[in-house]
Amino acid sequence: MFRAIGNLFSGRNRWSVSCAPAEKTNVKILHIDSSILGEYSVSRQLSAETVARQKAEHPDATVLYRDLAADPLPYLTGAHLAARQGTPVTEATLEADLAIGNSHIEDLAAADIIVIGVPMYNFSIPAQLKSWIDRVVVAGKTFQYGATGPEGLLPAGKKAFLISSRGGIYTGDSPAAVLDHQEKYLSAVLGFIGVRDVVWIRAEGLSLGAEAKEAAIVQAQSEIALVPA
Repeated sequence: MFRAIGNLFSGRNRWSVSCAPAEKTNVKILHIDSSILGEYSVSRQLSAETVARQKAEHPDATVLYRDLAADPLPYLTGAHLAARQGTPVTEATLEADLAIGNSHIEDLAAADIIVIGVPMYNFSIPAQLKSWIDRVVVAGKTFQYGATGPEGLLPAGKKAFLISSRGGIYTGDSPAAVLDHQEKYLSAVLGFIGVRDVVWIRAEGLSLGAEAKEAAIVQAQSEIALVPA
């Protein structure tokens, strides 16, 4: 279930609730940021604007915020994987480690709308976000292998808004498109566990000068304003 677990993450996770009536009630939004740039982050700015847009559509929505840069998840260990595969847990630290991962799975399963701010670092995603993926992509919990291959186990009907920021141009006919291991990878991961309604909103070319950066942000903001709930 959705719940505040600030005691596990230094109190940085926070809930915000608006009480105005909405056509669709009890909407749960999971908001994740992964940029290490803090207030200078474009993906953080745009992910916050995306959440605000969704709350305008669902005024009574409940938001759970995860800052993976401020509260990074530990990397997986051999002991963690062994425990996932059935080895008895005998250490309190490992039990706590498993509980952290389970809480992220529960929050993801409960969310109706997922908003992730994901900058491109070295042609891929931040290590902090990869650690989150390693915690929520778990056999028997979020996916399984059936007779015809892998099957996502997350409840149907989720929608994900993925907010991409990157310094160069990786779309269209750009020769750099082959280096994009950010958007294609994250779309594939979410689809693998059952989240197939994915909307990408990107600001790219941010390192190509002040004018290009401003234009990219304005373009992304216009897309945010138009995206449906």
